Amino acid sequence: MAEMHTPYSSLKKLLFFLNGLVAMSGVLLIGLGTWMNGKAALTRVLGLSSVHLLHIGCLCLAMGCGMVPLGLAGWYGATKEHRGILLFCFLSLLIIALVEVTVATVVLAFFPIVQDLALEHTLATLRESYKGYNEPDDYSAGWNLVMAKLRCCGVNNYTDFVGSSFETMTGRIYPRSCCKSVGATACDGHSVSSQVIHQKGCFHKLMRLTKIQCFTLSGGLLGAVAIQVPGILATWLLFAKLS
Repeated sequence: MAEMHTPYSSLKKLLFFLNGLVAMSGVLLIGLGTWMNGKAALTRVLGLSSVHLLHIGCLCLAMGCGMVPLGLAGWYGATKEHRGILLFCFLSLLIIALVEVTVATVVLAFFPIVQDLALEHTLATLRESYKGYNEPDDYSAGWNLVMAKLRCCGVNNYTDFVGSSFETMTGRIYPRSCCKSVGATACDGHSVSSQVIHQKGCFHKLMRLTKIQCFTLSGGLLGAVAIQVPGILATWLLFAKLS
């Protein structure tokens, strides 16, 4: 005898598909978190102003790792018509979706504030903590990487090193990582010709990268929510139907 296509059976079939999308949204979050952690190498020199993005990237990884088994659990609960599993999946997915919306909103809302606070903090830290080219400490290595990759010098410009602890220790007014060619004879820490060094600062380039990260992160989180909402609603409907 042919199976009756009732709204109930259709809802179960729909939930099988939607749980697959929930698991896929978990994969999206894992990819987003991995991308954020990989991109943090350059913006890490902004200190506390960018650490929150690294933490949010780790949060995305954690939520993504939770979404995949939740999608499978939802599929199992629908198959077995298990109300306990369906309720657990519904509440878990709802909490994660609320966290995603909150994080996406906070990231977008606080970016202008972070931008204003980052400049003063980053400049003061550079002048105090940067030690020089090929120095083993993480902070100096981070700035050397930034200046080499982004082709810039200092926070605002190359004059940021004048009067800094770096000049006090080395007698140079800029590090080798500011030079267009590190091995050039003219790269002596004193010649400030535009033919020798990158004269523009790194701050605006770092802020541009941070802005891209913020918008990508928020867009990815809101996209994951859009994928998850139909599954959340269908899970609740099936749970209510089984009551």
